[in-house]
Amino acid sequence: MSKARLMQGNEACAEGALAAGVRFFGGYPITPSTEIAEGMAKLLPQVGGKFVQMEDEIASMGVVLGASLAGKKSLTASSGPGISLKQELIGYAAAAEIPVVIVNVQRVGPSTGQPTAPSQGDVMQARWGTHGDHPMIALSPWSVREAFDTAVMAVNYSERFRTPVILLMDEIVGHLREKVELPSAEEIEVYPRRQPDKTRAEGYEPYAPAEDLVPNIADFGNGYHIHVTGLIHDETGFPVGSPKVTREAIDRMHKKIDIARDEITHVEEYCMEDAEYAVVAFGGTARTAYEAVLAAREKGIKVGMVRLVTIWPFADKAIKALAAKVKGILVAELNYGQIVGEVERAAAGQCPVELCAKYDMTIFEPEEILEGIEDLVAGGNK
Repeated sequence: MSKARLMQGNEACAEGALAAGVRFFGGYPITPSTEIAEGMAKLLPQVGGKFVQMEDEIASMGVVLGASLAGKKSLTASSGPGISLKQELIGYAAAAEIPVVIVNVQRVGPSTGQPTAPSQGDVMQARWGTHGDHPMIALSPWSVREAFDTAVMAVNYSERFRTPVILLMDEIVGHLREKVELPSAEEIEVYPRRQPDKTRAEGYEPYAPAEDLVPNIADFGNGYHIHVTGLIHDETGFPVGSPKVTREAIDRMHKKIDIARDEITHVEEYCMEDAEYAVVAFGGTARTAYEAVLAAREKGIKVGMVRLVTIWPFADKAIKALAAKVKGILVAELNYGQIVGEVERAAAGQCPVELCAKYDMTIFEPEEILEGIEDLVAGGNK
């Protein structure tokens, strides 16, 4: 595993999930995510895992939830239209606290859009695609190696917090090929499936929260009585039509993520030591933004980049601190403008926030983001 290899982002994602303990994949092919399914179909049988191609995206989401409830770390992968179809069962996983990872290799939408063309237009769908009040964790890699690392991280978070986690990749990273050296198995931290801490005789209740507010729900077939439902339920797992229980259940779903927010929220900074301006970017677009920052530096502009690895929960603290020390922020994203609103909210008026958007099925050129940087600086100097 530690040998240097030429790999595609989608291939690295599949291998990362496998390294984190995923032993079941259910999916339906759709570009530009298909190589993940192909990789899992090849690799899972080699480690005693199971791969199944279902009749559609809804069924593939259902089958991974069933596998997860039976004790298998589970993964599915899709893109725009398929992710839309999965939303009802993603909400079910959030309510029933079923750990599962959903990879979304984004392409241009809405609807069928432009198949396989790069986009980052599913940012808000990742957070709010399914109805109701629920937390969400979403991660976005910018390289082939990070596709591997964030796949491991996504599986670990889903297991630790018993929640659906979205790996928000994009076509740029999914189809990118790079020379990478993956870590050895001994270097990879793997979070195990949570197990009950009481027996039935001791009064085990499947949805009774542990100290970290996450329940230790038994896997099906292990001798415990388990009831799973998308209805609001109490600690027994059975539905309860109570305002008090409803509020407590929704509060706990959010708090189990909120109390670990600082640990979950990953950002990286580049050239920020003396920066007077900053570019905020994520995923494949951050690669171009980095080149634009270097080009701006050559012109004497003191600019750096803050890259969002965690998209949700949003990096409120990092952006608030950034806005307090720079003269302006440029948000570069491959969509009509989605994450820019979150940056503006977190910046809280401390500095101007401008958008550099692109949504014509082509990737950014460094010159386009450089022009945005120059416009930001010119506006700040007026």
